[in-house]
Amino acid sequence: MQDTHDLLVRSSTDFPPLRRHATSILQVNLGYLCNLSCVHCHVNAGPTRTELMDLATVDMVLEVIRLRDIKVLDLTGGAPEMNPHFRYLVEQARAMDVEVIDRCNLTILLEPGYEDLPQFLADNRVHVVASLPCYLEENVNAQRGKGVYQGSIEAIRRLNAQGYGSDGLLLDLVYNPTGPNLPPPQAVLEEDYKRELDERFGLRFNSLLTITNMPISRFGAVLLAHNQFNDYMQLLRDSFNRDTLPAVMCRATVSVDYQGYLYDCDFNQMLDMPLGHHEGHPHLSGLLDHDLEGEPIYVADHCFGCTAGAGSSCSGSLG
Repeated sequence: MQDTHDLLVRSSTDFPPLRRHATSILQVNLGYLCNLSCVHCHVNAGPTRTELMDLATVDMVLEVIRLRDIKVLDLTGGAPEMNPHFRYLVEQARAMDVEVIDRCNLTILLEPGYEDLPQFLADNRVHVVASLPCYLEENVNAQRGKGVYQGSIEAIRRLNAQGYGSDGLLLDLVYNPTGPNLPPPQAVLEEDYKRELDERFGLRFNSLLTITNMPISRFGAVLLAHNQFNDYMQLLRDSFNRDTLPAVMCRATVSVDYQGYLYDCDFNQMLDMPLGHHEGHPHLSGLLDHDLEGEPIYVADHCFGCTAGAGSSCSGSLG
C-alpha cells in the first residue's frame, strides 16, 4: 500500500500557525483492532491488527481525567469496544460524571459476544457517534463492505430500542464522502438522512456529522492508486476557510494513541507527528504534571482538510 506520509509531513507548510487552548477533551484510541476494513479509514484498522491499549495505560487515562478536569472522553479505534478494558474505562469515567463518546461502527453491536453492548451503552448514558457514510445501501457497502448497510440498520434499530435517538440518549451519525469530494452542507444532508431512515425503516437519531476524508493511510493510498492525490489536495487548499480556524478540534483536544503517546489530533497520530512538534513523543504521564495551554500545534498540509468548505472535525461541520 502506498503511503502519503512523505507527501504531507514537510519541514514547512503554508497552513496558518495555531496554538492550543486549555484541554477539555481527551480523544483516546483504544487500538487498531476492528471487525471492518473500510476504504475511507485513516487508521488502517482491521480484523488482523493486534495493537490494543493495556490496562496500565487505561488507568493513566483515568488519572489524567481526574487531575486535568477533562470534560469529555472520546473513545475511538479501530472498534474501541473490542478493547478488553473498554467497559471498565467507560464505567470509571462515567462515575466521574465525564461525558463519554463511543465512536461506533454499528456492526460491532451484532458480533458474537457484543450483543449486550446497546444495553451497556444505554445504562451508562454513553453518547454514541456511529458511522453511516450514506443512507443508500449501495454506497455504504461500496465503502465499508458487503452486508454492512443491513447490519448498520439493524444496529441502529437495537440502539433505538434502548432509547437512543430519544429519551435523552444521544445517537449521532457520521457521513463521509465516498470519494475525493467535500461533504455537502451538513444541515441539508441531515434532513435527507432523517427523512430516508424514518420512511424506510422507522429509525431515529439526533444529529448528522459530516466529516471530510483525510488523505492519509488507507484513503490516501486509494487516492495515490487512482492518481487523485494532487487534485484532492488542491481541492482542500482551494476550499480553505479561515473562519473555521478558531473551532478546529486540535485547539482543545489531545489525541492519545494506544501506547499513551500524545498528538494534537487523531490524524497527526496516524502520520506519527508528535504533539506540538516536540522531539521524541510526549506521553500521557506528562499531563499528570501540567496542561498544554498555549503550546504550538503541529500543522502540515493535511490540515487543510479540517478547514475546507464548512470545515470538519470529529464533531462534524464547523461552519
